[in-house]
Amino acid sequence: MSFIPVNEPDLSGNEQKYVLDAVASGWVSTGSYVTRFEKEFAEFAGTRFAISTTSGTAALQLAFAALGLGPQDEVIIPALTIVATAFGVCYGGSKPVLVDSEPDTGNLDPALIERKINRRTRAIVPVHLYGHPCDMDPIREIAARYRLAVVEDAAEAHGARYRGRPAGSLGDLNCFSFYANKIVTTGEGGMITTNDEVLAERIRRMKDLCHSPQKRFIHTDVGFTLRMTNMQAALGVAQLERVDQFILHKRRMAAIYAELLSDVEGLTLPVERPEVESVYWMYAVRIGPEFGCSRDEVMRRLREKGVDTRSYFYPMHVQPVFLQMGLFGGESYPVAERLSAEGMYLPSGLTLKRCQQERVAEALRDVQREVRA
Repeated sequence: MSFIPVNEPDLSGNEQKYVLDAVASGWVSTGSYVTRFEKEFAEFAGTRFAISTTSGTAALQLAFAALGLGPQDEVIIPALTIVATAFGVCYGGSKPVLVDSEPDTGNLDPALIERKINRRTRAIVPVHLYGHPCDMDPIREIAARYRLAVVEDAAEAHGARYRGRPAGSLGDLNCFSFYANKIVTTGEGGMITTNDEVLAERIRRMKDLCHSPQKRFIHTDVGFTLRMTNMQAALGVAQLERVDQFILHKRRMAAIYAELLSDVEGLTLPVERPEVESVYWMYAVRIGPEFGCSRDEVMRRLREKGVDTRSYFYPMHVQPVFLQMGLFGGESYPVAERLSAEGMYLPSGLTLKRCQQERVAEALRDVQREVRA
């Protein structure tokens, strides 16, 4: 019986054709596919501008740099996120400040944000965890009241919507990832979207060594080399041609899992609030005590049955790197801790078939029967 991976991209469209075209053109670094990908992605995200980067982490780094954040500044992020969110803050010397999660979505809890704001706070970073949009209206209202920037981390939310508006269009700057497991992939790569022309131009200069607008090879600011290649962008253009199909597949996958797993005791399925349209980047479930064993035991037994899984992210305040930096010592975020201990995601790739989902569901039931026997 074949192994079911946790994720597999769909590269069955024009990906090979466009990449070979980029190679044949000789424009393997910059080129027309980069321009096209940025234009088409801005249209997809519902923003005026899109600037490609080498990764989603680089997109965050550039966003904070473009906002002028430095060592005296603080940025509010969720305690439960991938470490790249916090690293993006740290690259410029700023301090990440943590807020606990909402119990149902795992996203940044807007009700807890204000108690973490002080005179050094410069920005809020909502992360749309596993493809479920944050509650953006209260976050934006708080940001406006305290004159803070909003930097959306939409790495996992390509095509998700909040009150009809696309994720990645709701902040001052919005960051996407195109890593291999994302809904749209370029292998590695990222994008920043914005409606702010000044910030867009600043980011374009910063990602390309800050060449002077008046004379190339004259530099008045410190810049980066964080450009996407033409070959990566060619892959992205081909992916965007089918992004609506990808999003529909993700939502159908979620509906099938809900149908197959809704009656499993001790298994909490993901929640989609009425004001959002989630894209279920990964179908993330939680293993409660009633299931009969721990999350880690479930994952181990599923792997023995040929089903790949991943655990939830680990909260930032338990990461050794930050404790070594003197950050978050003694802090506790109980909701994030509980979700991290219980959460895992099931196979969720764009090539996943219903028969494979049925195998996953049956394997989960088999695990429960075995541990209860």
